[in-house]
Amino acid sequence: MSGGLRRLQRELLFIARWRAWPTPARHALRVAGLVMLLAAGAMIVYLTGGTRFAYPYLMLIPVLLAAAWYGLPGALLTAVVAGLLMAATPLNVLTGEQQEPLNWLIRLALYLLIGGFAGWLFSRLLQIHAERDAAARTDPRVGLPNQVALEEDLAGLLARMPRRDGKTVGLILIRISDIGEILEAMGADASDALMIAMSQRLGHQELVQGIYRFSGAELVVLLWPIDRDGLERVAEHLVAAGEENLTVQGIPIRAQLVLGSSMPLGKEAGPGELIREARIALLAASEKQRSHCHYSPDFTRRTVETIKLIARVRRGLEAGEFELHYQPKLRLSDGQICGCEGLIRWRDDRGELISPAMFMPKVESTTLIAPVTRFVIREACRYAERFGGAVSINVSAHNLQDKALLGYLESLVEQSGIHPWQLEVEITETALMQDMVAAKQALERIRSFGIGVSIDDFGTGFASFEYLRHLPITGLKIDRAFVSGLEDDERLRKLMTCLIDVGHALDLLVTAEGVETQAQHRILRELGCDQAQGFLYTKALPAEELTAWRRSHEQRAGSIHS
Repeated sequence: MSGGLRRLQRELLFIARWRAWPTPARHALRVAGLVMLLAAGAMIVYLTGGTRFAYPYLMLIPVLLAAAWYGLPGALLTAVVAGLLMAATPLNVLTGEQQEPLNWLIRLALYLLIGGFAGWLFSRLLQIHAERDAAARTDPRVGLPNQVALEEDLAGLLARMPRRDGKTVGLILIRISDIGEILEAMGADASDALMIAMSQRLGHQELVQGIYRFSGAELVVLLWPIDRDGLERVAEHLVAAGEENLTVQGIPIRAQLVLGSSMPLGKEAGPGELIREARIALLAASEKQRSHCHYSPDFTRRTVETIKLIARVRRGLEAGEFELHYQPKLRLSDGQICGCEGLIRWRDDRGELISPAMFMPKVESTTLIAPVTRFVIREACRYAERFGGAVSINVSAHNLQDKALLGYLESLVEQSGIHPWQLEVEITETALMQDMVAAKQALERIRSFGIGVSIDDFGTGFASFEYLRHLPITGLKIDRAFVSGLEDDERLRKLMTCLIDVGHALDLLVTAEGVETQAQHRILRELGCDQAQGFLYTKALPAEELTAWRRSHEQRAGSIHS
């Protein structure tokens, strides 16, 4: 942090602490200051010989200061007091000569004229400043206090009384997560009206000191005095308030709220720090798909670790630390290997493997997903070219929206010389549902290359089966959740039968993943499932190890199939 920024923060803190003083105390200090200046000025005039010298003009200092603090009334009153003090002072202290009335009346008129003009000028400046300050503190579209007002008010509360009886300041950042849909459907005026209506509803909560528009889709509720339990109760009430319909432009609207909260517990925190912590908590709530999260230092550590991890992924790609392991798929009708799935692995500088669960969810939300997926495609094509057979790879929703990546997929298949059917992409239902129209267009393009498309983790998404007849897919991959316990649960077997029948009714190749027991293998074969993969056969292996396993499996295939 630069020295200039530190000085600015100290000045803002000083101003906030001054404003936090009770108004009577501030006025008392100012009046005391003016009295002292008037007395000091009169004393200097007397000690320097009287009013015949130039020192009476020192009395203009408190007059101008009063004008700055209290405008025209304060300036005139102070000018009268200064004039009377000078009227009581001799013209010449040594000789005892007194002033003529005209003399001190002219001086009084001069004080009043200068004080009156300064008072009018400062009053006008204060009015302009107040208008500009109000404009700077107010969102122009909805009339709510904005982020500037929040930081000032929060600084004032923290400076005045950060803790009282175990209670302190609480901050709740609220995001209306579906405001984009309202904006698209009804326009900006409707979204602004929704923010106003929501702020009016939330403002009725207890201990609310203010409600601020933080951004286009976000409000901040400032609470004081409050403890952690009280903040949790208020957050629950806010979530409940969001569940009720609001009427906007004559249409009932239910807003989806996500909340993040923070409190300055056990430390001296500034407004910026509290706001940052509330935002981190809100992002955690969105990630966890919860309505509310309160800030925890663990959230920050995870954020820092994520940043470091993403940087390591980038370096790891450049250093060749990533590799593809392959888990075979078995044809259940005869137990023969019919393909494999390429799964990314990361081997660190110590030679230890880092689980994909540790880095892929983070990578998928960044632009790094493109180079990572390019690496996977490249390695899968090399394996298919070297060893033959089909290789399936996983792609994300971001990949489907990347036209350059789809072009890379097509050109690499052509350059490698493999048959297009030797490559298959797997995409989850959840990823498809993010933008069905765009996903359908991307999958159609992939199918036009001759590459297969399979729905991964089938059965665990929230989509209707209706989408199956519209998407250009060639296979279904039933999630391991429907395989685990298959040998002990009759209802699960019936459900598995339905899933397999759905796939076959649409002429799709059905694969079951997560097969771990011989009984599961046998049941799936009896139910007519086409393919299976899982630890019963082998975990994902490096290319050379898979080749050795493949030879061994061919020798004992009969034992598994029997």
